[in-house]
Amino acid sequence: MDNDREFLQKKLMENPAYVNAYEDLDLMNRDELRPIRLQLELLKPELVQQESNILSTIVVFGSARMPDPETAAADKDRLQAAADASPQDSKAQTALAQARQRLKQARYYAVAREFGRIVSSSCQMEDQCEYVVVTGGGPGIMEAGNRGAYDSGAKTIGLNIALPHEQKPNPYITPELCFNFRYFAIRKMHFLMRARALVAFPGGFGTMDELFEALTLIQTGKVTPIPVILVGREFWERLISFSLLVEEGYICREDLELFSFAEEADEIWRLITEYHARIPTPRQPDHFR
Repeated sequence: MDNDREFLQKKLMENPAYVNAYEDLDLMNRDELRPIRLQLELLKPELVQQESNILSTIVVFGSARMPDPETAAADKDRLQAAADASPQDSKAQTALAQARQRLKQARYYAVAREFGRIVSSSCQMEDQCEYVVVTGGGPGIMEAGNRGAYDSGAKTIGLNIALPHEQKPNPYITPELCFNFRYFAIRKMHFLMRARALVAFPGGFGTMDELFEALTLIQTGKVTPIPVILVGREFWERLISFSLLVEEGYICREDLELFSFAEEADEIWRLITEYHARIPTPRQPDHFR
């Protein structure tokens, strides 16, 4: 009888229904639990950043496909040799042209890395961390921004996102500040919750999404205004006709003052510091109104 009793008790305790709700992954992944997952994704990074004394951040956006200069140069040299060996091979010539373009783009990686170093060398102390570089946590420009902070021995944040194709965080993020998100919406909130500036390098759909959401929130007064710096005027003006938006009446001419252009790391930093000297921001602003 005792054996039967123990057997039945064991079966009860092994049943999924007996698992504590907060430990039940099957439960947590149900559609009905989406509000709880959203709240947890909002809370976890916030609590960790509070415990790490992260007071303010500078956001760095840009393409995950941007190569570092060393890799781009090595690829260009390798493809140059292949093209020289087969001058009639159109595929080799096309590959070489693409490699040359990537090498040209790689300068943005260098600028982002240097910017991360300048910011992090200037603003972080052991007991309070101002202007901590935060990126999407992936490769390319994101890696460069985190790497610059890493070069200076400073804390730096990565907000990674779970995607259908595998994505790993770049290795330069401070381990306790490397977060993984399920929801783009909550991730984008965290980009702006402590932001004192947003620096956008050339990029694709993801960069456009993040940039224009931030500009919309600033334009509509939903967040505390911050400087928005677009790096690479030629790229941005080829990509977006801001003057057309004004001419057609879709934005006001004053909206063009929501952002500035820059080319080099020290110029980006100067624009940010001049903005905050001119328009003081509360130490811990309530960004989302």
